[in-house]
Amino acid sequence: MEIERYLEGPIAEDLGRKMVFLAGARQVGKTTLARRLLAGREGIYLNWDNRADRREIRAGHWPGKPSLVVLDELHKWHGWKGWLKGEYDAQRGVTAFLVTGSARLDVYRRGGDSLQGRYHHYRLHPFSCAEEGRAQPAAALGPGDEPGVQHASRERLDALMEYSGFPEPFLALSARTHRRWQRERLDRFFREDVRDLEAVRDLSSLQLLADMLPDRVGSLLSLNALREDLEVSHRAVTHWVDILDRLYYAIRVPPFTSTRVRSLRKMPKAYLWDWTLVANRGHRFENLVALHLLKLCHLMEDRDGFRVELYYLRDHTGREVDFLITNGRKPWMAVEAKVGETAIDPALPYFRDRLRIPFVYQVVLEGTRDFVERGVRCLPAADFLSALV
Repeated sequence: MEIERYLEGPIAEDLGRKMVFLAGARQVGKTTLARRLLAGREGIYLNWDNRADRREIRAGHWPGKPSLVVLDELHKWHGWKGWLKGEYDAQRGVTAFLVTGSARLDVYRRGGDSLQGRYHHYRLHPFSCAEEGRAQPAAALGPGDEPGVQHASRERLDALMEYSGFPEPFLALSARTHRRWQRERLDRFFREDVRDLEAVRDLSSLQLLADMLPDRVGSLLSLNALREDLEVSHRAVTHWVDILDRLYYAIRVPPFTSTRVRSLRKMPKAYLWDWTLVANRGHRFENLVALHLLKLCHLMEDRDGFRVELYYLRDHTGREVDFLITNGRKPWMAVEAKVGETAIDPALPYFRDRLRIPFVYQVVLEGTRDFVERGVRCLPAADFLSALV
């Protein structure tokens, strides 16, 4: 079953003006989205991993009339940027290019001339509580706006907690399908993505690092502790964490620093794109919330041009709030994730007052009440997350 994704409309609109780069985790639905954009219009799909397609790409055999050319996994070619710049300049106004890949196309530097000003970049996320396969993306939300809240069923949130938001296991709603998909995805991630894109001599240690991260979700990520556990150099573990970030295995959320509070300044937290790898229910829920908020940040940046970023809050006394979204370094929204109904976390009003955060939420997985206390809104997580994107 194919479902129209939240980025289809924005990408289709931008293809009329520039190239579009679409990045995202393995099996998040990039190829399916690209083929849907091709449906009903002149164009071709070419995958760099296919030998025949590679010949067509290098020869530049494009349709001779206005068309869409989808180039999948093109970033695996060392000289792709310089080649693409020349093709785009030669075909401008005739051929639209959509380039997809599971590596971060916006940060890879594999030679060739700069593509500055010639493309828009999007990051595709897994399904979320809000997406529901709707054709249109969420209404443009500006920093400073209060996110709307809508009453929502727990069923979708429970399914996301159990099967992830990746299309194949989420749409199947089958534990067996999820287990097989997860194992095969991880095997291909290390066997293909890491091998094709990164120079890693000790692949087994990188895999061991990836296996260790689920137990560290929600905690401060100490590279020194990881170095000691893996018995490798600090430089090696730093490089490996960068790889897992670039290839959409993990994300790092840094601490927000401010002179108004004695903030931590270095150690980030790590979360996984596939939160179902996290066994602990509370940490898995926190990971799910992190990816929902990051999806909102990426959409507002990629589609609307806002400079929004995701942080966490922690000071030297141990007060902590799970997430803070900023616009231009100005606090906008703080979110604390809780599994069960509890009193308002005292760190929320503390940071709200000192950082002047306009909107502060405590979202509860198992909770049913919706109330405001000490300037903090506490509400069911399904209601809050369903109002994002």
